[in-house]
Amino acid sequence: MNTRAKYLSGIACLLLTAIICVAFTLSGNDNFDLAKQQIMLRKIGHEVLLHSGDSTSRVLPVKQVGENEYQITFQNEFTFQPDSLIAIIKRSLAQNNLTHNYIVNVMNCSGKDVVFGYAILGNEKNNIVACLGRKQPKSCYLIDLKFENDGITTAQKRYLIGSLPALAFVGLLAFRKSKTKKGQYTAPDTDTLKVGKLLFNANKRCLYFGKTVIALTTKENKLLLIFAEAPNTIIERARLQKELWEDEGVIVGRSLDVFISKLRKKLESDPSVQIINVHGKGYKLEVS
Repeated sequence: MNTRAKYLSGIACLLLTAIICVAFTLSGNDNFDLAKQQIMLRKIGHEVLLHSGDSTSRVLPVKQVGENEYQITFQNEFTFQPDSLIAIIKRSLAQNNLTHNYIVNVMNCSGKDVVFGYAILGNEKNNIVACLGRKQPKSCYLIDLKFENDGITTAQKRYLIGSLPALAFVGLLAFRKSKTKKGQYTAPDTDTLKVGKLLFNANKRCLYFGKTVIALTTKENKLLLIFAEAPNTIIERARLQKELWEDEGVIVGRSLDVFISKLRKKLESDPSVQIINVHGKGYKLEVS
């Protein structure tokens, strides 16, 4: 398995592991939180019945009617005082750190008519509370509590988990593209020539020195390829000029010297590699 395949396999394994772990974590948290909310809401129903003088009838199973909305239902009819109902709910929610931003509606059992309702909006001056001090007659009621969503809902969590593979794939492509553009390290393939401590890939027009990538221009790449294939050998100036400019038809006298100079700077990472000017003959890539 080549380096690229190992890299992609590693990413895939890590991503799969992360998705499984997050999925189990979210599932566990959701179940625990839901069970905790059920107990808290049943406790509210229990205290409402006790305050109305009923200590024997049952609080029926709590219904979740929305992502953050619950209904407390009862076996028998009861009466309630709005002031006491507000105090009971406030006290119970405070014990569970849910004192901000919720709406309470007491409805008849048909669920069509709101008998009493109020809103707690985090700031006392913004709270909406009416009809205090008026005892409600004995009847069949249900209590609806709706909490403001201040985080990621369960559905959103599931959507996020489902989209992780696609997001990771897009991120991987962007990451690899960014690395290449910035001249940072990408693993060289097998089409490389060793030049001292440098690795030269003519196909990619790159020099690798450790984890540093040095980009080459087209002519620098051609020039280094000629030298790298015949290290410590004098290459005639005329040959270099011909191979670099034979397709262009025009050779400027000092152009070769300019490219030699630029190439020398890109080879400076390894002092053991130098391009030597052999007077009257040409140049030599000297590798010690």
